[in-house]
Amino acid sequence: MSGGATTLPRCSGVIRRGGPGDLAQVAVIQAASPEAAQWNVAGYLQYAFRVSVRGIQVAGFLVSRTLAEGETELLNLAVAPQFRRQGVARKLVESLLAESPGVVYLEVRESNRAARKFYNHMGFQEVSSRPGYYQAPPEAAIVMKFHSC
Repeated sequence: MSGGATTLPRCSGVIRRGGPGDLAQVAVIQAASPEAAQWNVAGYLQYAFRVSVRGIQVAGFLVSRTLAEGETELLNLAVAPQFRRQGVARKLVESLLAESPGVVYLEVRESNRAARKFYNHMGFQEVSSRPGYYQAPPEAAIVMKFHSC
């Protein structure tokens, strides 16, 4: 991810690299998003970690990692409840796709129909299933893939 910030005209905010000072707000967003992976947010600093910010408030975050040249994995994405359905997730994913040539993979809970629809709309395709991938509750993951030209 480049060091610059991306202006979000529709969302009136910016996307920038996340840092230690964002972790408390990211933890609150993650806790308010039971459909998102519930990981120790301090670990996000070792990955490509980006946040969408409005004023001084983190509106959402996205964590990804490079698997190999031309392959990226979207690890986690969540938006604060008060900023949902305002294009924050879309802009975060668009920023990832713009900087990740090749293939981008992700896993999503089989029951998370809203996320699956969102990712399909963003150009991801469902390619396989991983039974028992998620815990609490146990559930299959749907593997999705985006391939840029």
